[in-house]
Amino acid sequence: MAISRRQARWLLLGPAGLWYAALLVLPLALVLVYSFGERGAVGGYQPAFTLAQYANLGSRWTAFQNTLILAPAGTIAALLIAYPLAYYLALRVGAQWRTLLIVLVIVPFWTSILIRSYAWIFLLGGRGIPQLLSSMGLGDFRLINTPFAVLVGIVYGYLPLMFFPIYVSLEKLDRRLLEAAGDLGAPPWRSFLQVTLPLSLPGVATGSMLVFILLMGEYLIPQMLGGGKVFFVGNALVDLFLQSRNWAFGSAMAVTLVAVMLLVVTLYMRFLRRIGAARDDVGLM
Repeated sequence: MAISRRQARWLLLGPAGLWYAALLVLPLALVLVYSFGERGAVGGYQPAFTLAQYANLGSRWTAFQNTLILAPAGTIAALLIAYPLAYYLALRVGAQWRTLLIVLVIVPFWTSILIRSYAWIFLLGGRGIPQLLSSMGLGDFRLINTPFAVLVGIVYGYLPLMFFPIYVSLEKLDRRLLEAAGDLGAPPWRSFLQVTLPLSLPGVATGSMLVFILLMGEYLIPQMLGGGKVFFVGNALVDLFLQSRNWAFGSAMAVTLVAVMLLVVTLYMRFLRRIGAARDDVGLM
């Protein structure tokens, strides 16, 4: 019996759709329902319909503030480091060295993020970089358990996720466009701004969104390098669900975080459309 195109589409999308509904839509719906409830007498969840949990979000404003400041800052810092590195490897390094250098970028992923965070605890602790700076007469510095330590940790941990989308965009760049720009008298900086950068923006956007979305829910790095003094929404959620057992308030915070992410994704989609228009303009030059 022949299968129509529509039936074939449903057969292909059905398993993935069921998986998506079971592991994403239903848990989010459950969290949304919990967010309108109340904390039980011994913790957990008590059915109700109230907006009190959302009205109480201000009590955890510090967690939102740290997340909304350090997540974009970490994304921008990773971008500023990853883009020159990707540009150099994609357009300036010969093929015989490129593979080796890319492997060196991947090497940190071969080690657990937990071990890497412990390494940064030592480097930023009293016997690490601060002691070295003090021995050089540069004064006493406290680096561990500060926003700077958390920023260093998230940039180090998420740099490869920013690097590879940008590298792929630059590696696929048609070198003839750069040659044409040079033949038309454009200096290198102008060729970069008008040709290389616009054509690599999809990779920049992809890497930035990957890093930013993951940082919004980050828990381990702030917990270890922040020492309980610099905590994200993820740390607050762990406290509310596992320690305070205030599932209703924790659900309200989670729903708010998801709403922020939906807003970011919406802006991201608009940004992609502008990128497409910019690429078309470059193609018409």
